[in-house]
Amino acid sequence: MSSHAREDGPGGIGRRAVLRGGLVAAGGVLLGGAAQIAAAPRAAAAAEPPVHTRAAWAARPPKSPAQVLAQAPAYIVVHHTATANSTDHSLEHAFSLSRAIQNFHMDTNGWDDTGQQLTISRGGHIMEGRNSSLPAVRAGDHVVGAHVANYNGVAVGIENEGTYTSAQPTGALYDALVETCAWLCSAYARPVSAIIGHRDLNATACPGDVLYGMLPQLRRDVGALLGAEHRRPLPASERPPYPRVPEPGRILEFRHGPALGRRDPNAG
Repeated sequence: MSSHAREDGPGGIGRRAVLRGGLVAAGGVLLGGAAQIAAAPRAAAAAEPPVHTRAAWAARPPKSPAQVLAQAPAYIVVHHTATANSTDHSLEHAFSLSRAIQNFHMDTNGWDDTGQQLTISRGGHIMEGRNSSLPAVRAGDHVVGAHVANYNGVAVGIENEGTYTSAQPTGALYDALVETCAWLCSAYARPVSAIIGHRDLNATACPGDVLYGMLPQLRRDVGALLGAEHRRPLPASERPPYPRVPEPGRILEFRHGPALGRRDPNAG
């Protein structure tokens, strides 16, 4: 994994309007044996998209089990891997990407495991990252990762394959990102305003100017799949710090980071 930048931008959009898993309407109540629909806007629960487990991509055992918190994360953080914008969109390539990320994070960074909870390839394949991430999301819990400095205890991270400083993500990747974010917002009862970029928490170019610029559209597309309750703004007390992004041209080696800071007790 190379280049330590964060970017955003609009990309080809194909099937984003429909979750692969579909939507499950909620909010019906039973009154006298008859199903009544509440007058308030109905919530929509986004089904879990197809996520390939660690076993599927042949993950290494972690150095130690992940820390699992019995609480929802505050933020859903969009990253890019800062790797090549591969034209190989196969599942085999996606699995190889996950193994390469894990090897880099464990062998070069010295972390206990993959830093992020989820990875999306340019072919739109979604993979479980850090150990225990998938069951934790299903339970509404949070696996502490190693992908943002000082906020790992409150941030779930999605690595998107590629470098998006000037290029756009593929339509398949973007569609999968919409599905993934809708699922996470639903599973954690978080508003779409909780979907942020790495640079909103740390001084980094990640997830790249193009992908970062796409975040408002991403929030709108995710919001279109969910109920009105998910389209509320974050209260002032929960808004990220929006640190200053490094000036263009300053290329830093990609660590996925800065992932760990002096005030972050969750090393590894």
